[in-house]
Amino acid sequence: MAQRSEIITVYTAGVIQGVALVTFPAAGTVFTSPQAYGLSSTEYGGMFVPQAILAVVASLAGAGLSARLGAKRLYLVGLAANWLAMALLVASRFVMHEHALTYGILLVATTAMGIGFGFTVPALNTFAAAFFPETVDKAVLALNALLGLGTALAPVFIALFTGLGVWWGLPVMVGLLLLGLFWFSLAQPLNIEPSGTTASQTRGKSKLPARFWLFAAFALLYGVGETMNGNWAGLYMSQTFDSQTTLAALALTIFWATVTAGRVLFAFLGRWVPEPWVCRGLPLVVTLAFMASASVPKTAPVLGLLTFGLAGLGCSALLPLTISFAQKELTSMGTSVAGALIACYQLGYGFAAFGVGPLQNAAGLSLKTIYAGTTGVALVMSGLAWLVARSETKSLLEKSVATVKT
Repeated sequence: MAQRSEIITVYTAGVIQGVALVTFPAAGTVFTSPQAYGLSSTEYGGMFVPQAILAVVASLAGAGLSARLGAKRLYLVGLAANWLAMALLVASRFVMHEHALTYGILLVATTAMGIGFGFTVPALNTFAAAFFPETVDKAVLALNALLGLGTALAPVFIALFTGLGVWWGLPVMVGLLLLGLFWFSLAQPLNIEPSGTTASQTRGKSKLPARFWLFAAFALLYGVGETMNGNWAGLYMSQTFDSQTTLAALALTIFWATVTAGRVLFAFLGRWVPEPWVCRGLPLVVTLAFMASASVPKTAPVLGLLTFGLAGLGCSALLPLTISFAQKELTSMGTSVAGALIACYQLGYGFAAFGVGPLQNAAGLSLKTIYAGTTGVALVMSGLAWLVARSETKSLLEKSVATVKT
């Protein structure tokens, strides 16, 4: 039985990790402003390539390292890497006009963020599932709702600090929160019983369950869809509507706020609306959001903001439900399920984070056109959702039949 302090630690870490993760995208207009860092769209997108690569590596390596070091130590390493990312981001402002040096520091900073995210988030999902084994879906949804709350707060804070003329106040604040969380976490047991097959038992087995690849493909496509909104919403607003920093930050805030609200909503509605149907319906909402973003007239920035709200609702419960479904179904993979799916999600993140810049600069496509093309990704995800939720649907039907018989 988990202690209350352990539960508070894990769920608080979700909020802080969310703020840390979106600190870089939230400062997107600062990075691309000629008066600040002056990065091009390609350079801005390229910042997130090492983050995605290291997040994938850390997520995949996490299961084996966790077996050797323990989930708690791996989680603490992740927190330390997050702190390093914030420290480097703050340091970069002192050499802002030395372009090559500044960009190198930013790349190292996002590398650290990738390591932090790749170690911390799978560990948090594993802790949540282990603390509440009877309600895994709701436990993971709640954790990711709080992570989403953090991602929604980051653009608000960046707008606040930018208005005060100290945008770098956000990474300073996050760094202090990470230090406090690190020292508080040290005092917690954070022990979990290994479930399914352990790493030592599976050593030598190279094949993953065939069903895993469905979950992996879904997580990858989800990563593309989320990142198109989470990383590019601010620049979409500034490029499409010539909006100022405040409106660009508001777009990010609305997206992440509706992601959070959706996770809370669907966790609450789980008693009446089965999770498999939520999983199947939300990709269609994402599809509609991309179609809307691609067709909003330039004279209607408010409609542009609303499309990101719709996208956030569509994205909300998809990743946590995918992880919880897989954790229950792919028991032969043990605790490595969350890390593997986070790695696939980060692959999608990397494709979308970097791919937009070359499409704009080399192919001359506008963000609206790119959003229209991403509709196809959402449609494929809609089809995969039926396969991802199949076993969970079967389980619900079997429980219903058993209930009727009794």
